[in-house]
Amino acid sequence: MKQEVSNYGRFWVAFRQLTLHADPEECRREFVRQYTAGRTDSLREMHRGEYDALCAGIEGMVNDIKELKLRRSTVLKLLQELEVDTTDWMQINDFCRHPRIAGKEFGRLSIDELTDLAKKLRSIKRKGWVRRSSWPTPPPAKHHIAYLINLTGSPGFKNN
Repeated sequence: MKQEVSNYGRFWVAFRQLTLHADPEECRREFVRQYTAGRTDSLREMHRGEYDALCAGIEGMVNDIKELKLRRSTVLKLLQELEVDTTDWMQINDFCRHPRIAGKEFGRLSIDELTDLAKKLRSIKRKGWVRRSSWPTPPPAKHHIAYLINLTGSPGFKNN
């Protein structure tokens, strides 16, 4: 059988952009098996239609990941503007879990939910919302200075 695909650049460009949590070689084989219905695990033995479908599928995954990152970044920026500490995931998740905000943890929000959340946050910001702290502010700390005097002549004390 004549090899139908001779340039695998499209596949490798998209494949390298994926975040993989396993051996890349095994992931590649599994993708090929999936798109050839188990017929082969080699890119060279794929038919043109199978190869094109595989590349389109991986490119779609990459684009979804890029879109998700963009939406998350937008929402985090808006949360910063609303004085939510975006370095503390507990605060972000507590804010997002509120039923009137998103009703879910930040990491579980889909692209559509993040888009809706961004609209809500812009509306809240536009209306002049100021974040109230749920904890009362503690009184300023009083500083006490203590002096230690060593009169025993033990080590650490130099007699001149």
